[in-house]
Amino acid sequence: MSDIRALIVGKNIKVSDGVYLERAEVETSEWEERLRSGLARLIIPSKRKTAQFIQLVASHESRFQALNDPELKQALYQQVWPMLKRGFTDQLLAPAFAVIREASRRCLGMRHHDVQLLAGRALLGGKIAEMATGEGKTLAGTLAICTAAATGAGVHVVTVNDYLAIRDAEQNKPLFDFFGLTLGIIKQDMQPADRRQQYACHITYVSNKELTFDYLKDRIAIGGIIEAQDKLNRLKNHHATSPAILRGLHVAIIDEADSVLIDEARTPLIISETLPDDLDTEVYHQAIAMVNTLIAEKDYQIGKKRDIWLTPAGQAQVAKVAQTLGGIWKMALWQKELSQKALSAIHLFKCNQHYIIAENKVQIVDESTGRVMPDRTWERGLHQMIEAKENCEITGQRKTLSQITYQRFFGRYLLLGGMTGTAKEIEPELKRVYDLSVVKIPTHKPSQRSRLIDHVFTQNEARWQGVVERAIAIAGQGRSVLIGSRSVEASEILGELLKQKGINHTVLNARNDAAEADAVAQAGQVGQITVATNMAGRGTDIKLHKTVATNGGLHVILTEFHESARVDRQLFGRSARQGDPGTVEAFVCLQDELFCSYAPLLSKIYRQMLHKNMHQAKLFRLLVKHAQSSSEKYQRNIRLNTIRQDRKWLKALGFVAKDKK
Repeated sequence: MSDIRALIVGKNIKVSDGVYLERAEVETSEWEERLRSGLARLIIPSKRKTAQFIQLVASHESRFQALNDPELKQALYQQVWPMLKRGFTDQLLAPAFAVIREASRRCLGMRHHDVQLLAGRALLGGKIAEMATGEGKTLAGTLAICTAAATGAGVHVVTVNDYLAIRDAEQNKPLFDFFGLTLGIIKQDMQPADRRQQYACHITYVSNKELTFDYLKDRIAIGGIIEAQDKLNRLKNHHATSPAILRGLHVAIIDEADSVLIDEARTPLIISETLPDDLDTEVYHQAIAMVNTLIAEKDYQIGKKRDIWLTPAGQAQVAKVAQTLGGIWKMALWQKELSQKALSAIHLFKCNQHYIIAENKVQIVDESTGRVMPDRTWERGLHQMIEAKENCEITGQRKTLSQITYQRFFGRYLLLGGMTGTAKEIEPELKRVYDLSVVKIPTHKPSQRSRLIDHVFTQNEARWQGVVERAIAIAGQGRSVLIGSRSVEASEILGELLKQKGINHTVLNARNDAAEADAVAQAGQVGQITVATNMAGRGTDIKLHKTVATNGGLHVILTEFHESARVDRQLFGRSARQGDPGTVEAFVCLQDELFCSYAPLLSKIYRQMLHKNMHQAKLFRLLVKHAQSSSEKYQRNIRLNTIRQDRKWLKALGFVAKDKK
């Protein structure tokens, strides 16, 4: 097992001798991280070296094409053996990739394009490969997966949900079988013994949340972060079997890396247990009823960054009502805490945007993906307050047993690589936090995507009507239309308007995400109109009907700019894949949250311009860029603060451990 460390040759990495083989935690100062971030902007890939690598792979192809299947299988292991001493160098990767390329042609009927070879090389170089949507990330990943697995390293292929993990694993299984590589798939609700068996395979496909929670379960089972190393050493001395589910953090290949490493990295992942709530459930209902009587601006104010607070008049009003309630309401500290939570629940968290009600339970919706997160809850009474607001059963409060951030977890892999369609603009943060550089992979065929002029409205109703009329007109041309919405509520408004006009359509949102990928795959049929939340079916290829391609391809309509420009790029990237024709355009309103929160003054000025029929396309694009830049800076600060808080938590845990000794 120790030979696997040679795969990261050239990197100054310390390996932990704790629970299992993984990278040791090395504390870096903030200035070192800032320096890494700055250097990321200076890295310029060598086009000459990439061309040489492609030629080098091609030079080996004829030799391997002449081999029979058993000989070809054996050839891979012959090629990877020297890597255990010299690492993933170009000279060793080229013949290995040539073997896998030929095996893929035989097993899957697909031969890797040259640009996919560059992506595989980037992954094993510990980098993020930015590939345009539709360029075949799933197939490109097999180059790195097979190579790393053949060395004996445990390879975790990380996806954003169980569906993609199962789909991609089954799609690539014939290739893995060809090389004798065992395949594991982690599914939700799988028992620990079954999970352990799946992780023992050469290659394991798993969603990011399942993987991280399994790691946390290991830390709890072994005895916690501080005591884990000592306990495992005792287990080794007594020749006992470790209760660990995972067998180590060797190599991780992350699909949709920006979603996993950035968008979902704002809060720690926590394993907790439900405890009886010390507060009477009636207290939550009293708080909701109380703040519903408060008057905006007079009693409370809402800030631009989704914060809310009581004014002095509001504090006086809460204190007055609280005296009639008795109990904990008599204490000023509880008055402030409960009223603050109730205000947040009512005014900052909206049903069908931040959460949905399913089976009489409040279920959080991930705004980045549009998917439900059934196992997540808000902390410190906020979840219970929202349950009271929606008249749902109030659940108990949660006690944290173990927690970790994505930043710290993925930083523990010996080798980490990823793929996504949108990463270059966040490279400084990826470099600062994960020490990951981004390699932009060229497209296999030139893009034929055409971005049409943005349509800007001052009222929501006019925007929705404009979207529906445009979608009907485009579909009537024998093309297909994909409408991207930012919330469940918006998707259902559009669905209802289309229904009223008697138009056949499909709506995909957090209420029916089980079938989303299949529905998105059908979105390229003639006359098909599909309404989907931002990221529904992300990772699913939309194949165009021949008639649709002839008539101009898939037309994508964005109905609200996201706080991250990357999410907009992902949506637009659904159109015109692999050299297909296609068009994209935006129908947005100045009442949208992005403009109100991050560019209120500029959007007010632009509203006045619209009233005078002075729409300037270039000026509006600058407005959008300014608002998104402000939002991304704010979100980035939240993520960096999450890392700082995580470090404080670890230090506090360390002091506790020392005191125990």
